[in-house]
Amino acid sequence: MASWDVYALRYAVHERRAFENFIRPPDPHDAPMPMDYFVWVARRGERVIVIDTGFTPEGGARRGRTLIRPVDAALRQLGVEPGAVEDVVITHLHYDHAGNLDLFPKARFHLQEAEMGFATGRHMCQACIRYPFDVEDVVRMVRAVYAERVVFHDGDALIEQGLSLHKVGGHSAGLQMVRVETGRGPLVLASDAAHFLANIERSNPFPIYIDLGDLTQGWHAARRLAGDEARIIPGHDPLVREIHPAVEGSGGETVALHLPPLR
Repeated sequence: MASWDVYALRYAVHERRAFENFIRPPDPHDAPMPMDYFVWVARRGERVIVIDTGFTPEGGARRGRTLIRPVDAALRQLGVEPGAVEDVVITHLHYDHAGNLDLFPKARFHLQEAEMGFATGRHMCQACIRYPFDVEDVVRMVRAVYAERVVFHDGDALIEQGLSLHKVGGHSAGLQMVRVETGRGPLVLASDAAHFLANIERSNPFPIYIDLGDLTQGWHAARRLAGDEARIIPGHDPLVREIHPAVEGSGGETVALHLPPLR
């Protein structure tokens, strides 16, 4: 089986309290629980696949998020030139996962068909549902469709040996996770199927979702695909950077997920 190197690149942060990250409020003695923002890179030799594209500086500023470094700078620090990337997986079209599409002029965007329909359909008439989307990001994806640069998937799909997509929905109608074979076994990049490991461990979801049943079933899918909960990578958890080894020269902002965790 082909083995990939996989990296999590933090590009932004948002200071939050724990009660904001769960449907059911946690311990009444509430504590800080910040949210990290990542893009991911899978690399095998010269082959590079980028997973999600983060938010634009403008999009993050409108929502009060703190940008640590632009996404293109984070990628270049890892030796990835955005303009040369040929395949980008978009786990879903929320603003913090599908901005910066213009950084990838040569890329094919891999997207669940259900997500495109959701982001452009009747549910977007409701402000409470469309809140996590940025209309300009969605419009850019529509333009990519018309330019024949979007590869639509309907359920699970093998992108390349050792790297596959798995539709789970829940948080967004067409949310997909990415399973990647690595030297330490299969990793599941859960994206927002689990913002934090604690969402899974406590069976207590993050409070943005379109289908709560699908969201909770996504946790079971992640466990099955990873084979070990230690190989599930949540979408926004600062623990990701604490338990995985940092890439030299990144100041701890990029970590290697394919290497054995530090604890």
